[in-house]
Amino acid sequence: MRAYELREHDPEFQGLEIVERERPEPGPDEVLVEIEAASLNYRDLAIAATEFGYPGEEYPMVPLCDGAGDVVEVGEDVERLEVGDPVVAPFFPDWVDGPATPEKTHTATGGNRPGTLAEYAVFPADATPRMPASLDYEEACTLTCAGLTAWTALEEHGDLTAGESVLCLGTGGVSTFALQFADATGATPIVTSSSDAKLELAETRGAEVTINYEETPEWDEAVLEATDGVGVDHVVEVGGAGTLERSLRAVRYNGEVHLIGVLSDPNSEIAPRAILENASSVRGVSVGSRAAFDRMARAIDANGIEPVVDRMFDFEDATAAYRYVWNGEHTGKVVIEV
Repeated sequence: MRAYELREHDPEFQGLEIVERERPEPGPDEVLVEIEAASLNYRDLAIAATEFGYPGEEYPMVPLCDGAGDVVEVGEDVERLEVGDPVVAPFFPDWVDGPATPEKTHTATGGNRPGTLAEYAVFPADATPRMPASLDYEEACTLTCAGLTAWTALEEHGDLTAGESVLCLGTGGVSTFALQFADATGATPIVTSSSDAKLELAETRGAEVTINYEETPEWDEAVLEATDGVGVDHVVEVGGAGTLERSLRAVRYNGEVHLIGVLSDPNSEIAPRAILENASSVRGVSVGSRAAFDRMARAIDANGIEPVVDRMFDFEDATAAYRYVWNGEHTGKVVIEV
């Protein structure tokens, strides 16, 4: 089968190479999936370009965690899925249900387990979710990481309800899904970006307030103004050290900051005073379980939510897709047709 292998870390993504690999075979309790489409996350870029990695990773490795396709073979003792079922790759193959634990989140697709940038992949049947019935492969393949992370933050942890407000930082995959879930729930989405064009697109997808953070560097003050000085109920925080202090000033008393990304200086220190002053909660979000994915899929089908696919690349152009996302040119998700 054709597959990409990541052979070394390289900021120009020259460590990616198309190769021929032996098609994997499903073992007991596993399914073989023919991958139709895969998509990119910043996590995948960090794995390819930097020393970011997972315990026990081995190179060369098949990258990417996002993927969707059909079950083409089942191993012994598989009852939940059958040949022909359209499915989505699990981010954590050992996390089926319940709260996260070190054991459930130790193994990650495209990190220390072969990923989805290949024609075929094997996953544990119990952890592999079915595709939402309303989506095609190119849309469904965006859900494994970004979609489920946004859902887990706002719905599983945050208990988001109508009438609340959600601050979405930027217009990448997680933030765009957060915008869509907030809009579908009846919450008020507020979106920041450095691009007026991206903010205009966000408005078409439900954003009620948009803030250009280059024109308004004190965007936390703009958030407070938009919420009558109260602050937002939820912040989907993807920036890390570069944005967290302002997020803590923008969230309301007893509000929640869902810490998802560390796009800038992951090892910097943050003063805790703002957390204490407004009794806010800061919680790290580790994608989610298959059971959480199933709940998200039902919500997607019920509300007609369509994942935002910015651009699609051919399999042979995967390296160009990496560079496109690395340069921040996208809104939503970037998909590779396998």
